[in-house]
Amino acid sequence: MKRSDIPSLDDIRAFEAVARLGSVKAASEELALTHGAVSRRITKLSRDIGIKLSEPEGRGIRITREGEILNKAARNALDELITAVATIKHDTNNSPIVLSCERSVAMRWLIPRLSDFQDRYPDVELHLSVGGGTLDFKRDRITLAIRRLDFPLNPDWEINVLSQEKTGPVMQPGMRVHFDNHNYIGLASKTRPKAWQEWLFRQNGPPTPREIRTLDHHFLMIEAAVNGLGVALCPYILARDDLEKGRLIAPLGFKEDGSQYGLIYPKDIRVTQQIDLVKTWLKEIASSV
Repeated sequence: MKRSDIPSLDDIRAFEAVARLGSVKAASEELALTHGAVSRRITKLSRDIGIKLSEPEGRGIRITREGEILNKAARNALDELITAVATIKHDTNNSPIVLSCERSVAMRWLIPRLSDFQDRYPDVELHLSVGGGTLDFKRDRITLAIRRLDFPLNPDWEINVLSQEKTGPVMQPGMRVHFDNHNYIGLASKTRPKAWQEWLFRQNGPPTPREIRTLDHHFLMIEAAVNGLGVALCPYILARDDLEKGRLIAPLGFKEDGSQYGLIYPKDIRVTQQIDLVKTWLKEIASSV
């Protein structure tokens, strides 16, 4: 059977409605047609395919065995059409894109750059959500996520590497003399409790802190360094803006530690034009990190 031989979709819709609702009257109300128009469509459908699809039964109607076969196929096809149209409308209506990002990365790097995205793409609604570690995209209704790739990654995720992680000691300019004399407090974050030990191990005779104090988050650690409370062992991505403004200095520079930041999203996601714009923009701003 060729596609051109398939009966009218309007006639199939009328038949499916009658079979599903159990009466021509109910179908006519759902389809906003007259009782006679629905009956004529079913009659025409039976004539076009040469099979009796229904017959009167009391005050109602009974679907024949052949009609039930057609009804099942019609219902499945219409359900798929409903899903497809809903998906298209969902995308067309510019539903918000939810971007999940680690708290310190969001505060110190992403948020200061979001106005650039809004200026470029004012019609794209981008919502920011903070969080770290592993993800549940469906439960948390997340579209995209930025994470340091230091935890088990789901094989159902697509991973786009944004940048290599680079770390180094940063400090207020006036702290430099204390740093060189090994007379400084090392500032650390609870999220990376062994960072100082690992950094000192990789260096060749570095200035050693006389004490290490731990704060809850990287953004608190950096603010402490900016205000002269010590020397923070800090990822470059988080210190970059303060370095450019001269609030912090990094006398030993930054070295890659083997980890990466990545953009993560489910492999089965439908990448819309709006999502692609966000992805491209993130890769662009991360290229200088």
